[in-house]
Amino acid sequence: MLFAVSFASVFSDLMDGFGYTLIIFFVTLALSVPLGLLIMFGAVSKFKPLKWLTKTFVWIIRGTPLMLQVIVVFYVPGLVFNAPFKSRLAAVLIAFVINYACYFSEIYRGGLESIPQGQYEAGYVLGMKKRQVFFHIVLMQIVKRILPPMGNEVTTLVKDTSLARVIMIVELIQAAQFQTARHGIIWPLFFTGVFYLIFIGGLTLLFGYLEKKLDYYKI
Repeated sequence: MLFAVSFASVFSDLMDGFGYTLIIFFVTLALSVPLGLLIMFGAVSKFKPLKWLTKTFVWIIRGTPLMLQVIVVFYVPGLVFNAPFKSRLAAVLIAFVINYACYFSEIYRGGLESIPQGQYEAGYVLGMKKRQVFFHIVLMQIVKRILPPMGNEVTTLVKDTSLARVIMIVELIQAAQFQTARHGIIWPLFFTGVFYLIFIGGLTLLFGYLEKKLDYYKI
């Protein structure tokens, strides 16, 4: 009975932590996907200052650890501008959204630049306008090409949510660590693997389904 009560209590706390994991994951994904598109447009812009500013920013974000970025976003406003974050979760979300938007922008850019120029020229020869060429000829080829790397980044995001614990967000891993320290048991840490495996397994099936749906579109 003691084990059952203990398990129920621990499982409840792990579910609370998993709730924060889900919040970080879905908010980051919802905001970083469109933001990455905007960053990509800046990176391929013909306006040189904007292009190099965007590329420099992406280089800095991709070249520094996400954990460091979370720490900077949370602590720097208070230390430098005397305006500390009141919400740790908001700081985490800002850092995650910026980080993943930069990674997604590079995936978008790679997909866009992988399309041969002949694809555009063929559409123009047929009398199609630039927008028609993009949406009817180019877009689905880009989507097909970026889907696998996007899937890899999304599954990485699931695991990266554990970095939120660096500023004491009690996500899944942090919740398990608290239980381990409180009760002197280690199985909650291993049990977190079940949550991640189920979550990532579902995402793997989803992206596999999407890739099969695009199999008809040969490139």
